[in-house]
Amino acid sequence: MLRLTLRQVRAEGLRLLLSSLAIVLGVAFVAGTLMLTDGMRTGAYERAGAFDRHTDLAAYAGSRPLSPALVDRVRAVDGVAAAAGELTGTAGVVGADGRPVLGYAVLAAIPTEPALQSYDVVAGRLPQRAGELVLDERTVARQRFVLGAPVSVGGAGGAARPYTLVGAVDVAGTNRDVGGPFIGLTGADALAVDGGRGYGRIMVAARPGVDPAALADRVRAVVGPGVPVRDHAAVLDAAVADAVRDLRQFELLLGTFAAVAVVVAGFVIANTFAIVLAQRSRRTALLRLVGATRGQVYRATLAEAALTGLFASVLGVLAGTALSAGLGALLGGTGAPVADGITVTARTVLLSLGSGVLLTVLAAALPAWQGTRVAPVAALTDAATRPARPAGRVRLAVGALVLAAGVAALLGAGTTGQVPLVAAGGLLAFGGIVAFGPVLVPALVRVLGVPLGALFGVPATLAVANAVRNPRRVAATATAMVIGIGLVSSFVVGAGSVKAGIERAVDARVGVDFLVTGIGGELPARLVDELAARPELGVVHEQRSRVTDGVEVRAAHPALVRRTLSAVDAGDPGAFGPGSVLVHRELAAARGWTVGATVTVAGRPFRVAAVVADDRPATAGGRVPTGYAVELVDADFGRLFPAERGYLAEIDPADGVSPDVARSAVESVVTRYPTVNVLDQAAYKRMLSGTVDLVLGFVTVLLGLAVVISLVGVANTLSLSVVERTRETAVLRAVGLSRAGMRAALAVEAVLTALVGTVLGVALGIAVAAGAMAVVARVGGDFTVVLPWGRLGMIVAVAVLAALLASVLPARRALARPVVAALGAD
Repeated sequence: MLRLTLRQVRAEGLRLLLSSLAIVLGVAFVAGTLMLTDGMRTGAYERAGAFDRHTDLAAYAGSRPLSPALVDRVRAVDGVAAAAGELTGTAGVVGADGRPVLGYAVLAAIPTEPALQSYDVVAGRLPQRAGELVLDERTVARQRFVLGAPVSVGGAGGAARPYTLVGAVDVAGTNRDVGGPFIGLTGADALAVDGGRGYGRIMVAARPGVDPAALADRVRAVVGPGVPVRDHAAVLDAAVADAVRDLRQFELLLGTFAAVAVVVAGFVIANTFAIVLAQRSRRTALLRLVGATRGQVYRATLAEAALTGLFASVLGVLAGTALSAGLGALLGGTGAPVADGITVTARTVLLSLGSGVLLTVLAAALPAWQGTRVAPVAALTDAATRPARPAGRVRLAVGALVLAAGVAALLGAGTTGQVPLVAAGGLLAFGGIVAFGPVLVPALVRVLGVPLGALFGVPATLAVANAVRNPRRVAATATAMVIGIGLVSSFVVGAGSVKAGIERAVDARVGVDFLVTGIGGELPARLVDELAARPELGVVHEQRSRVTDGVEVRAAHPALVRRTLSAVDAGDPGAFGPGSVLVHRELAAARGWTVGATVTVAGRPFRVAAVVADDRPATAGGRVPTGYAVELVDADFGRLFPAERGYLAEIDPADGVSPDVARSAVESVVTRYPTVNVLDQAAYKRMLSGTVDLVLGFVTVLLGLAVVISLVGVANTLSLSVVERTRETAVLRAVGLSRAGMRAALAVEAVLTALVGTVLGVALGIAVAAGAMAVVARVGGDFTVVLPWGRLGMIVAVAVLAALLASVLPARRALARPVVAALGAD
């Protein structure tokens, strides 16, 4: 039986070629994911400690930043050779053309003590005194900066000011290389640029011969109990943890897509073996007649599947290596921690090979078991080639119940606001489609075949009849497409709905002409004051909030406040001004505050101008109950919380000033602040929705592999069906069906199968997206389902086009054999 199995694999390799391709693609995704994440983990370990080569101890900030005075006290501890404060934040560099250098910029305080300096200097030197600056070598080269020349840098602390460029450093491949400039200043200058809040940690170098544990105890006594102190090993461990913080989530994301690809490949493989074994029924019966047991035949089939899976998995590992290299090069350009070269481990190879072989064997197990149930005598008759029996009543009943449960879960997700219900609903709905598929898919094929029959005549009629003659086969082929198409459609609809919700929110809540936003951080100090001082500008409002005494205190502008109110319960918002507050209804009811009453906010008295309602979600991290908010005018808020900064400022022109003149006034101020950007409403919408488009593109590319595998299944099923219908095809050609008609019949059959899978997938995706949007809307925000018909139509068009291409090889195979020879085929 083993020799027979090996001969069978060699003889029928072409029949299993396309199914092997599905395994290759699935295993390639698994192997590529494992290699990429292993490389990222290796890269993270290589990066860890790049700036701590000489750090023996480090004290880390707790709830508050560490002050410069504390650095001085640590420096005075017995056994400390050097101590320096370090912070990492964001800032901006003004380029040689007078405009901000694009990209997220990292600001770091560089120690001036040689005992703590771990930077690799490629030109010049590190800063030694105030007013000196180093940049990464890439920025220096691109901007053509010259050592000794002034370079302007600004951040949250204020407008850009010039610093003398004294050196260029190599930070490539470290956690301070995020695609934009790296800015290194002395501690005092870095604090000033960052806004003077304090250091994130204190780095300590010990004197030679000092006991590290004893020194750590002395440093702990100085910094106090709220400041963790770590030794060198713990510092490196913390650096590794920080570097790989998001790696597990990224690995889980890629693993999810790999699992989807593997599941789709499983559908394709199972369908392939079901067809191949059905075509071998007479051969199997002959083996049974000459003495082979049912168990031997079953084990031989599984051995064949294992060999096929092993061969395809080896190719998949090789393809995965190339995929990992491509993704690594792509991610390396974004600053992700990817090691040089490709990381291939024995674990990755064994897991990839094992998953491919196991997937193939499991997918072939049920068809092999069913193939051995045919009685030998029956298999030697024409009964062996009859169409497969329809799905049983139990399966259909279970499918209907599961499908109904999935729909109910999706409907209930919006009512309860439970995200798990969305996932459960999607899985149950897909399970219902799979179970109910032998009835649902042929019915849809017949419905969609009606217009095609009117267009193409007899070839389309033949295609419909061929597609539905084996309901289980066409259902398995179509439902393989449902997974990938459904997930792509759900993301497309979800992304379109989120973007539409963002645009509605901007239209409803941003009633100004211009917006000034911080790039990666808060707005710089004094920026809003400078904007408010310009006579061309009428409204300048910085969105700020602060939680105090269990209440969220918001800054508001009298001219803008009405746009966000959904109701006024009492009073007049027009009376809102200095010395007064707007109280939200939930807080007013809880504390008994009424219009005209004097209330205390942050220790100061204010008069209640109105009790209002606002459908905005809390903006201070959800630390207060819904509606526990008061609004103060900007001046009052600034007096209460002078250090509080926001991320967004709203600006309107003064009366009689044109938008162009107002924009010029805004830009004349903003150009001195390289960490902010000025936008109009349309640009602000694009900025907010840009991430949605980026994620959608990333997800679509990854899920595209699952769609490709399912289309391979369409071509595979069609090719095997052509072999099965060799004599029937010859009869049709003998009675007058032209070669073009045969090609049309196969093309329509492929299109119908793919179209049904696409329609079901799109319907499932819309349902899942609708459930998700209902959950998001319940949590907060005006989000409703918006169907992007253009993108959905593109999905359908691509599926149809791919199905047409998938029919080319089967049609060529069907027409390659002469009619007389085909009539005599067995």
